[in-house]
Amino acid sequence: MDMSPTAASTPPVHPADSHELIRVVGARTNNLRNVSVELPKRRLTVFTGLSGSGKSSLVFGTIAAESQRLVNETYSAFVQGFMPRQNRPDVDVLDGLTTAIIVDQERIGGNPRSTVGTITDANAMLRILFSRCSEPHVGPSTAFSFNVPTVSGSGAIKIGDKKAKKATFESLGGMCARCEGMGVVSDVDLTEIYDETKSFTGGAIKVPGITPDGWYGRVYGGSGLFDPDKPIKDFTARELNALLYQEATKIKVDGINITYEGIIPRIQKSMLSKDIDSVQPHIRAFVERAVTATVCPECDGTRLAEHARTATISGISIADACRLQISDLAQWVRSLDEPSVAPLLASLGDSLDSFVEIGLGYLALERPTGTLSGGEAQRTKMIRHLGSSLTDITYIFDEPTVGLHPHDITRMNGLLLQLRDKGNTVLVVEHKPETIEIADHAVDLGPGAGAEGGTICFEGSVAGLRASNTLTGRHLGDRAALKNQVREANGVLQIRGASTNNLDDVDVDIPLGVLTVVTGVAGSGKSSLIRGSVAPLADVVTIDQSAIRGSRRSNPATYTGLLEPIRKAFAKANGVKPALFSANSEGACPTCKGNGVIYTDLVTMAGVVTRCEECEGRRFRPEVLEYTLGGCDISQVLALSVNDAAEFFGGRTRGAEDAKTPAAHTILLRLADVGLGYLRIGQPLTTLSGGERQRIKLATHLGDKAGVYILDEPTTGLHLADVANLLGLLDRIVDSGKSVVVIEHHQAVMAHADWIIDLGPGAGHDGGRLVFEGTPQSMVENSTTLTARHLAAYVR
Repeated sequence: MDMSPTAASTPPVHPADSHELIRVVGARTNNLRNVSVELPKRRLTVFTGLSGSGKSSLVFGTIAAESQRLVNETYSAFVQGFMPRQNRPDVDVLDGLTTAIIVDQERIGGNPRSTVGTITDANAMLRILFSRCSEPHVGPSTAFSFNVPTVSGSGAIKIGDKKAKKATFESLGGMCARCEGMGVVSDVDLTEIYDETKSFTGGAIKVPGITPDGWYGRVYGGSGLFDPDKPIKDFTARELNALLYQEATKIKVDGINITYEGIIPRIQKSMLSKDIDSVQPHIRAFVERAVTATVCPECDGTRLAEHARTATISGISIADACRLQISDLAQWVRSLDEPSVAPLLASLGDSLDSFVEIGLGYLALERPTGTLSGGEAQRTKMIRHLGSSLTDITYIFDEPTVGLHPHDITRMNGLLLQLRDKGNTVLVVEHKPETIEIADHAVDLGPGAGAEGGTICFEGSVAGLRASNTLTGRHLGDRAALKNQVREANGVLQIRGASTNNLDDVDVDIPLGVLTVVTGVAGSGKSSLIRGSVAPLADVVTIDQSAIRGSRRSNPATYTGLLEPIRKAFAKANGVKPALFSANSEGACPTCKGNGVIYTDLVTMAGVVTRCEECEGRRFRPEVLEYTLGGCDISQVLALSVNDAAEFFGGRTRGAEDAKTPAAHTILLRLADVGLGYLRIGQPLTTLSGGERQRIKLATHLGDKAGVYILDEPTTGLHLADVANLLGLLDRIVDSGKSVVVIEHHQAVMAHADWIIDLGPGAGHDGGRLVFEGTPQSMVENSTTLTARHLAAYVR
């Protein structure tokens, strides 16, 4: 612990200084142990420490959460009723807070209509530009929006004192009528909708949620539009149309007035209108089986009606503009000479230039937001803040360098400093030394992770952090060494003519039996090459950065399948049913429904979470806790760390030899192998950091019987000290006879590779080509690519 005057032992703040600091006293969110810290305003402060050390709990769970809660309370009770409920963080004092803007890695999704252009101001400005300057001239800007349909109708219009007259009106939108602005049309495989040999009441319908004994079963079966007891193959054309395609119509079922519509329109509204990645797994599986999407033949995927597609400026339509790479679109906008809209062109040009500055110039405005990576999503969110006139804001970033090549980190650092220099407070949770170096102030948490973290190990300057004896301080200057000897491949995966996205007819061989690292700047084509040509192959498992979906009840034990052998072991030892040992089933405490806590909704006030008094937070019925295994009840077992649970179920805990459960022990060893030995196996997934969740996903796949493992930036969320552990794990996977392909920017992983495949030389249409393949040693000695230069500067 650093005890210098700038460390956590700083003297009490004088009133005159209180407006220059954010002061936290006694923070206990998640694993924080009465943390107190003072952060200088209008400075860039970086938060470091192991994944799970408490960084996010302090920055996001305490400072950001309280700032947002206080801002929300300034709104009227009516408005607060529509806002998410936020609990007050467990902290004694929070002084000096300003409005917090969180720029995190949460994916931008949930709406398939959302694109890079629509979530920024770029599309809105383009629509105005085309409404003013395009030929043939189309007046309203809504005429260029694929989210606005053309609506016609009639109604009474009253002008001044004149009597109301009936008139027709038309609201001109830009939505393609054929695909309704989606760019794709869906064809449904009816054999996946129903089994024609069965009747409705006999279970003919295969659509999730529509069962004979459910609500929809009552609606369809009682509609009177078809015979529910007759096999569907015997339906008349009218009956089949009513079941499948009937438009919304009012009917009465069991004396209740309801709206009836066919199964296909219901699927369109309840399933196909949502982001496929946001729906439940069983619904996603159904959609992928039953629905095939093809490019809309009417609009050619542009989503736009004919009048919007054919109006042009200098031969470019708005659809053409949205398909251009943003860096090219910026140049086109700057080339336009339209004095009547000069301010608009300047503003649009600045917005597009921001994409380029932030390393996203390779994107197109038409790119669906659901396809962006976490790093791309975070940088896209930054766009709206770079030109903001607001000052004295607290900007909070969660690893803004995620997904960035070392070449691009310098530009990201410049943007962070730009926000600071406008008079804002910038708080950054980060592991990359290149970004840690630019901070004005550093706060290091630890000393370990989970229960072993949650304290301030150092607070002061970056130079002081480097000189300290904390884990971060000791590793801040780490550099890697090239391997003396690399493995020899025992075969290759041939890729020929790869042309997915921006790939330019790439031919390359992926060596087998070795560690291969695929490199290149963001947007160079790395993921397109591997996911498009390798991931679809048999015997390949892909561990990407897609989010782990889980509720408050989900934990490492449930997600990894660990709970199943644990429940069976308890059941066998006590001669009872396994369902008793599930907090989601028969064993759940009836008061808290197995949550362990009571969630109290106070409507317009922040909700309150309190420990359940009935089960004292243990989640189970009292009679369930009387059953033991190895001297422990089920709640005590779920409170064990991964390491302790591995000892317990390995039969190595004194007095608990009878708890030996090989199936559970195997899963626990995999969790420990990925560096999660400190986690409690019953800890809610909602309390875990992003890095921890990614490693849980990796652990679940370690037992897969695949020959090739693909990992997408596995160093995401890893502390400098953990990277070496990751490399050891990758070596063990390869040495077990597997092939490992890693998409990665971290130079330490590159240096450890047996083979490097480098794509570039740039991003977007400036990338997509193979610029180097060979050993790390050969790259450092013989290549001049961006990756080669940064690797050469990094290695010892």
